[in-house]
Amino acid sequence: MSTPKQVLDIAKKAGARMVDIKFADAFGTWRHFSVPTRELTAEVFQEGFGFDGSSVRGWASIEAGAMLAMPDPGTAFVDPFCAVPTLSLTCTIAKAGTQEAYSRDPRGIAQKAEKYLASTGVADAAVFGPETEFFIFDNVQFDHRTNGCSYSVDSDEAAWNIGRDEMPNLGYKVRHKEGCFPVAPVDTQQDLRTEMVLVMEELGIKVERQHHEVATAGQAGIDFRFDTLVKTADTMMLSKYIIKNVARKHGKTATFMPKPLFGDNGSGMHTHQSLWKKGRPLFAGNEYAGLSQMALHYIGGILKHAKALAALCNPTVNSYKRLLPASEAPVNLAYSVRNRSAAIRIPTFSESPKARRIEYRPPDPAANPYLCYAALLMAGLDGVLNKIDPGEPMDANLSGLTPEEHARIPQMPDNLADALGHLRADHDFLLKGDVFTRDFIEMWIEQKMKEHDAVRLRPHPYEFFLYYDC
Repeated sequence: MSTPKQVLDIAKKAGARMVDIKFADAFGTWRHFSVPTRELTAEVFQEGFGFDGSSVRGWASIEAGAMLAMPDPGTAFVDPFCAVPTLSLTCTIAKAGTQEAYSRDPRGIAQKAEKYLASTGVADAAVFGPETEFFIFDNVQFDHRTNGCSYSVDSDEAAWNIGRDEMPNLGYKVRHKEGCFPVAPVDTQQDLRTEMVLVMEELGIKVERQHHEVATAGQAGIDFRFDTLVKTADTMMLSKYIIKNVARKHGKTATFMPKPLFGDNGSGMHTHQSLWKKGRPLFAGNEYAGLSQMALHYIGGILKHAKALAALCNPTVNSYKRLLPASEAPVNLAYSVRNRSAAIRIPTFSESPKARRIEYRPPDPAANPYLCYAALLMAGLDGVLNKIDPGEPMDANLSGLTPEEHARIPQMPDNLADALGHLRADHDFLLKGDVFTRDFIEMWIEQKMKEHDAVRLRPHPYEFFLYYDC
């Protein structure tokens, strides 16, 4: 962790002329403003940078918009994408005047979740490790008007371009659903992903691997090393920033939209989790798959609240085009060491107690990581504190079950409105320790229902194919 003095030294050594103040809005988009380096003093780490937050999505109204961005010295880095040497700092948001934590600030919510965990005495650290998937396209176009809407994405490596005249077209294209781990010349994005990884490493992100993902058109995966909750969410925000800007540098575009392609694989954010205390892993034991009883209760809490969690972990209308039954998507609310369509998988790559963890598979990368990880921790803790039984594991071949057997397995919500309804009915577990507030939950449901209705009320282009000649 850097201290304010070390941050000032970093800025001086880098010759920084500007300081970029970054913070996440309620829905997971990084926002920023910049100040000259002379404004960066040791005192500002205690006093914050004042700004008007009234126009930030989901935040305060105009009459209560005075905010303070409180920089975290541990997040300092020299931004590699700025033409002028610029130091970047990630901030938590407080109210001006009182410096009281702002209840709609997602990073502040994540910090409160960590404090609540410590207050329970159950553990002193929650460790999270997401698997990040995304698409890299060569062109994207979309439009919506009163009298029409359209979209088109394209990738030079996609199978649909096998007949395109490229002078010459050499035929090395990724076939539908066959993008997993191909080598060059089929994989055309190895060097691009490597550059993303190297920038991440230069900025302190420990990357474990990068690879091409399953979908036909430029789907990629970059996994970074696990860390505590807030640090992992910070890293997710920074990694998205790096991925998008490196892609843009090379004339390409990267998206974390869960399902940009019809009929092909979508992008998930499988999230590995475990609890620790005084450096000791608490999820290792002698129960199913080498787990502890605590880990099973944690699973019980997540499965109990999974439908409500979907509103935060799968927060877009598009998210539910990925969570389809009869596919590899993790729609079955069960746990298993084998089934990829189970919501919770137990990784067994290593016998080390330190590697014992659970992998919650439904989340997607459109989620705000601060809210997603905080909500998962709160659900898991509810299971631990109330000793919630997760039931029996689901190790049978789910594709081989009869319709009657399959109907007995609870399923993820199949649309955003359904998920929001579950959150409206089941959110008391999020309010423990004042981690989330009713005000935040109400705002979230209201704003997300507007998104749901915005899509629901618009005619879809495919409807013209189906119904125009009625």
